[in-house]
Order: sequence, then C-alpha cells, then structure tokens
Amino acid sequence: MTTRAEEFQERRLNVAGWPVNLSSYRLGAEWHGKADNVSPGASLVRTTGATRQGAEDKAVARAEALLGRTKRRII
Repeated sequence: MTTRAEEFQERRLNVAGWPVNLSSYRLGAEWHGKADNVSPGASLVRTTGATRQGAEDKAVARAEALLGRTKRRII
C-alpha cells in the first residue's frame, strides 16, 4: 500500500529578508512542511507536525534562524 501526499499547499513569503517558498502536505495522519529559498530552490528545512499549522510554524521558525545568520554582500 502506498501513501500519497494529500492537501498540498504552497505559498511564497518573506523570511528574514529573503524570499521563501513554504509548502505543506499531509501523508497519512502526519503533516509535513518544507521551506526552500526561491532563487536556487535549495531546501532549507523539512519538518513534521500533528497539524498543518504546526508543521508550517516549525519550518518558518527554523528557516528564520538559518536565514537570519546569512550575511548579504553589497556589491
């Protein structure tokens, strides 16, 4: 028996001054959240939670911690 992602949702938001794609979906009874930076599309964070909001909140909090430490170079 295979499990399919259900109730997929994706949105773009600004985290610590960086554009981020936040996606969430349900696999069985568990919700998954993923945050990636828009430009190269590299995955920053993958989280799980009992609810969509819980998984998304964890992903945003961790992405904010990571991106907040990232230094920008002004050219």
